[in-house]
Amino acid sequence: MKVVTGDNERVARKVCEDLGVRVGRILTGAQIDGMPDEELGRTLTGTTIFARVTAEQKSRIIRLARSHGLDVGYMGDGVNDAVALHDADVGISVDTATDVAKDAADILLLRKDLGTLADGVVEGRRIFANTVKYILMATSSNFGNMFRAAVASAFLKFLPMLPSQILLNNLLYDTSQTAIPTDRVDPEMTARPARWDTRFIRRFMTYFGPISSLFDFATFAVMLRVFHAGESLFQTGWFVESLATQTLVIFVIRTRRVPFLRSRPSTTQLVATLSCAGAGVLIPYLPPVARLFGSRRSHGPSC
Repeated sequence: MKVVTGDNERVARKVCEDLGVRVGRILTGAQIDGMPDEELGRTLTGTTIFARVTAEQKSRIIRLARSHGLDVGYMGDGVNDAVALHDADVGISVDTATDVAKDAADILLLRKDLGTLADGVVEGRRIFANTVKYILMATSSNFGNMFRAAVASAFLKFLPMLPSQILLNNLLYDTSQTAIPTDRVDPEMTARPARWDTRFIRRFMTYFGPISSLFDFATFAVMLRVFHAGESLFQTGWFVESLATQTLVIFVIRTRRVPFLRSRPSTTQLVATLSCAGAGVLIPYLPPVARLFGSRRSHGPSC
């Protein structure tokens, strides 16, 4: 953290010490005027307080910090902070600031509490983590379903799942995912910034999709070899199994910890997922709905 202020360096030091901020080097506006950009840029790391600086010097310090690859957030509420607020990556001001400062800021705090910023950062990271969960579920599931349907169609004389069942499957599956924004996020996911990694998502889709298909292929084998399933029973069996594995896999994707033991989902996420999976199981036992979607329940293996 850097303090860039027009106040006296002694006042700035006392405020930092009262707040528990370790003070390193202190530079004044007069010293900064005598420094070329290259020299001033080298002093940025070891300097804590820039005191008695003008509006132009504040802007110069920020531009140099950004040119050295630093992400700069600047907080100010006065007229002389307007240029610096505009030049920073993120300009922050408060509701009681001058109109010029508020217009130049990117973020306006309704109360003078920096804890609000910290809470906002954590909430943003939580939202990002939950968004990645949704992307991983959607991409792996869609790719896996296409892969499984293609393989099944090559060996079957009928459609592996009816179009109406596919649509119902997608509806229930998407419904279970609407609860993802309420899900808990592991502390390590919010402890540091995360970046969008398209290559990771692509690899996850490519590998997890086919691996998850093993459950479907096992279902195909049981339906054909054990139950000697015909068209309707096979389609119903795959519908139920596909929906259950797609929805329940969220408990694996949502965390890098051991699911349930070291990372528990939110109550809303748990109820939504189990409800949608349970609905798929119940449909064959509800005659009006079963007829509508071409489902039937098994009466056991045939001899």
